[in-house]
Amino acid sequence: MNSVNIDLINGMLDEKRYMREMLSACISCGMCAESCFYYINTGERSAIPSYKVRKTVGRLFRKKGRVSRKELEGMADLLWGHCAVCRQCYCPMGIDLSAMMSFGRAILRSQNIDRWSNSNEE
Repeated sequence: MNSVNIDLINGMLDEKRYMREMLSACISCGMCAESCFYYINTGERSAIPSYKVRKTVGRLFRKKGRVSRKELEGMADLLWGHCAVCRQCYCPMGIDLSAMMSFGRAILRSQNIDRWSNSNEE
């Protein structure tokens, strides 16, 4: 399956539209980086929780679900490879970053994408 079901993604985004408001509350303070063991151990910008959320769920909201399969597959590494959804990320603004990461994973699963998927499988 190489197509993207944009209607399904939009339906999922609409159900969680409050997450768009949470994303807009992010002030990029970096406090979440200090609480992420992936970031602490790697120092990679891509491991910062706010970065992961903005580049995945944030992108889906901004583009209204109109993303390519390749873009979704690229999100899989951020959502699975750089996050254990351990719920330790701290945000002084009260943003539930772990919930957003889980939601991003659910969207990818709805498109038959996960970290272990082979993009060549049909």
